[in-house]
Amino acid sequence: MTMEFDLQAIEHIKRLKYAYCRAIDTCNLELLASILTEDAEVDFHGGTYVFQAQGRDAIVAAIGGAFHEEFVGCHTVHMPVIDVFPDGTAEGRWRLLDYALNLREDNLTTVGAAEYVDRYVRQDGVWLIGYSSYTRLYERVYRDAEPGLTAHLLGSV
Repeated sequence: MTMEFDLQAIEHIKRLKYAYCRAIDTCNLELLASILTEDAEVDFHGGTYVFQAQGRDAIVAAIGGAFHEEFVGCHTVHMPVIDVFPDGTAEGRWRLLDYALNLREDNLTTVGAAEYVDRYVRQDGVWLIGYSSYTRLYERVYRDAEPGLTAHLLGSV
């Protein structure tokens, strides 16, 4: 398939991925649902877990269960390489740096990096995530006896 260098589409896809990270970190399930295709799939491989889900509803429900009021997360994506194709699809690669603190599980903390590989589709003129996967480059999991948390906003940003 021939790739197009469509800067407008690339910028829309960047904003889409940033919205995905914001939706995850704030547990904004309405936003998350709005940026996934109905048949979306995720396949995430960490050092201590594998998370796979098919279908927008299943993905949103799983995220809603994992990102609760006693969970702190920060997912940032960098260095995008996005290829846009004439058929209204695109592929993207991103570097993920993330931090997660689960206060329910004795301050279980995960810090790491991963390589995202995503597929996007344009539906009714709007770019959506149809498939997202990552494989960890590194992961550190530990219990933080004193996380020193001074602010915590979930689902309110």
